[in-house]
Amino acid sequence: MKKKTKIIIITLLAAIVILLIACDNRLKIVNYEFQTDKVCGEVKIALVTDLHCCLYGENQSQLIDAIDGYAPDAVLLCGDIFDDVYVNENSHILINDISKKYKTYYVSGNHEWWSHKMYEYFEYLELAGVNVLRGGSDLLTVGDSTVVISGIDDPEVDEYDNLALTYEEQLDAVGSSLNSDYYNVLLTHRPENVSMYFEYGFDLVLSGHAHGGQGSIPFILNGLYAPHQGFFPKYAGGLYDFDGRSFIVSRGLSKENTILPRIFNRPELVYITLDN
Repeated sequence: MKKKTKIIIITLLAAIVILLIACDNRLKIVNYEFQTDKVCGEVKIALVTDLHCCLYGENQSQLIDAIDGYAPDAVLLCGDIFDDVYVNENSHILINDISKKYKTYYVSGNHEWWSHKMYEYFEYLELAGVNVLRGGSDLLTVGDSTVVISGIDDPEVDEYDNLALTYEEQLDAVGSSLNSDYYNVLLTHRPENVSMYFEYGFDLVLSGHAHGGQGSIPFILNGLYAPHQGFFPKYAGGLYDFDGRSFIVSRGLSKENTILPRIFNRPELVYITLDN
């Protein structure tokens, strides 16, 4: 075999390997641990965002098994669990399973409002035992620890629901009633408004929506493009520090239903552990 032919074959093989790695859509587990004197012992939270009714094995077994393997004290659904285009059977399968086993919280996403079925989703979730947060808070008690879980609708609420509190009114409602003796978590779909969130005393803010910037360049660029942030988004995915308070943007779970493929951007399930 001629040297030139060998080079071509090696180059093609290398390109195929890189392409396979780049388009890897296997579920990834991301762990975050926070030390705080506001809890006594371990509190475990699973963060699920931007499922967009995508499939993870038969009857969502991959995703459910991953959640069960962590055995969280609560599961937080951070918007766009349902989709405005595709059939939502996979989303129902997931919710029907986890809501029976774990304390589950939900906030809305923009695609869910765009579906014009938001109140159908609210009713379904509440019947399933999910705590729907729309400018409200709930106490998550684990042993001797109490964590305040607060949540607000996606900003699209202002366009689609003129009877509800506005997006900013919801944020003000939960932010103004925080108890500084407890660990305070805010669940919200949109990361780009983070400066508003930290005007209040939240210890941890969780969001999705950015889909990891759809793609990344390893070690160089964290995200290429995210809705409502544009190209090279500041908050594509990961952990961000705000003067000792923490902000997590999940890269989300949408894969086969995205317009563009995820590149170097595996879908992720987030585990969060609070401990003293």
